[in-house]
Amino acid sequence: MSKLLSSLIVAAFALTAVGAQAASHAGAAPMKASEAKPAASGAKKAEKKAEKKAEKKEEAKK
Repeated sequence: MSKLLSSLIVAAFALTAVGAQAASHAGAAPMKASEAKPAASGAKKAEKKAEKKAEKKEEAKK
């Protein structure tokens, strides 16, 4: 009898734990905002780099 009772308690705990984990993951916000920043900063870096190269070429011509 005690084995049956303990297995029922364990099963009930497992079901509630799985449900709680699924609920916590379902409401998670996607990371779209943080993914866009590195790409944008990469583009900005490339743009700045190109500007610096152009400035150096202009100075070399003078």
